[in-house]
Amino acid sequence: MYIAIVIVVYIIFAKIFVDWKRWKEFYPTIQYFIICNLAYNFIFFNHTLWAYKAVTVEWLNHTIIELVFSFFVIPVVIMIYLQYFPKGRKMVFYIAVWIAYFSILELLFYKRGLFLYENDWGPIWSTVFNTIMFIILRIHHKKPLAAMLCSIPVIAILLYFFHPSYHDLK
Repeated sequence: MYIAIVIVVYIIFAKIFVDWKRWKEFYPTIQYFIICNLAYNFIFFNHTLWAYKAVTVEWLNHTIIELVFSFFVIPVVIMIYLQYFPKGRKMVFYIAVWIAYFSILELLFYKRGLFLYENDWGPIWSTVFNTIMFIILRIHHKKPLAAMLCSIPVIAILLYFFHPSYHDLK
């Protein structure tokens, strides 16, 4: 049931906050996020770091919830985030607000049993990840190649520290 509430909330956010005339401007960054997110889910399929958990109906599993978030919620978030991105010193505060929003929302879902941390991942790692994610999303919007190059070490670090086949290398 919570997924239906999330969808309704983000439909309202999309209606109020998104300038739909500009959607093409944000589309490459939305695609970048979706590709990275689906790659994470593929690479870490048998060893997730975080997972969504439905408590209402059994068929609503991590994969379905992840697809809803990837193709519906996150595009709205990215369009809002990039559309209102400020200039100057306000950038740091703006990014911090988005990091806090995502991290607190995730923690609330975790406390309700709707989000799971696994395999040494936790709220602190999620906050670090959210920090990197929001910075790289902005970079991608301005300089896609630079963001892709920045993503390589992030992926390498995630694989090295959190993927089981790399644990023997530590």
